[in-house]
Amino acid sequence: MAKVVLPDSFLSYTDGVRECVTRAEDYRSLVNELKERWPDLTDSLEKTAVAIDGQIYQDALLEPILPDSEVFFMARIEGG
Repeated sequence: MAKVVLPDSFLSYTDGVRECVTRAEDYRSLVNELKERWPDLTDSLEKTAVAIDGQIYQDALLEPILPDSEVFFMARIEGG
């Protein structure tokens, strides 16, 4: 299972849950799992970037999540 770390901005939607575990095999299935568990996260998830094992992605939908991975959500960086 992979460890998922949620940012403080998500805590009001998750009743204070900061970390959870997932069996998702890719980022898309993880997002779907989180939306199912906490439907109010839907808008916030679309405004975040993610780091999977230290690699930061703005759009990670097809990125694999291996067992023992760590997935961190963070504010999306706009512009360039």
